[in-house]
Amino acid sequence: MPFQIGLLAFPGVQQLDLTAPYEVFVGVPGAEVHLVAASLAPVRSATGLILTPTTTFADCPALDVLCVPGGVGVNALMVDDAALAFVRRQAEGARYVTSVCTGAMVLGAAGLLHGVRATTHWAAHDLLSAFGAIPVRERVVRDGRFVTGGGVTAGLDFALTLAAELVGRERAEAIQLGHEYAPVPPFDAGTPETASPAVLAAAR
Repeated sequence: MPFQIGLLAFPGVQQLDLTAPYEVFVGVPGAEVHLVAASLAPVRSATGLILTPTTTFADCPALDVLCVPGGVGVNALMVDDAALAFVRRQAEGARYVTSVCTGAMVLGAAGLLHGVRATTHWAAHDLLSAFGAIPVRERVVRDGRFVTGGGVTAGLDFALTLAAELVGRERAEAIQLGHEYAPVPPFDAGTPETASPAVLAAAR
């Protein structure tokens, strides 16, 4: 039986929140990866990239992994009854219920994070507690079947962590090597703790 993995595609999605995990998941042996949306109409990401959904809320198969990426579009998604109903329905039977970046807010809006340790983008971290979640400042947080990733680039760490859960560490490491993922950033400003006050102010 293949792994059924679904990532939500919606207007205003942060494309790297979606495409980074997608790149990892398609390398998981036996995985069928779906881009799920309300319809099959093309979706424009927050930065203008056009994404083509592969299935709809109505037609999506039962998922082993449900993944909600973030982006400015989550504000609309959090009050979208059809989207929230889909998330709740799939979460009931999913082996893993997951998010990247502010996608955690959608899980929260669906009522799924009560008492769950979770993370999100640093700028939205303080919002997690409003959904009953227990905020944790880490790039990837696992609490039972819930796995949440921090902001944007943390989607790679998140997806590799999940790949190891699905098919073992060795295969996940092979995916990591295939993507030459060995980050050595040119600047040490990737977290609020390491960024200068001026950089932090500019990023808010």
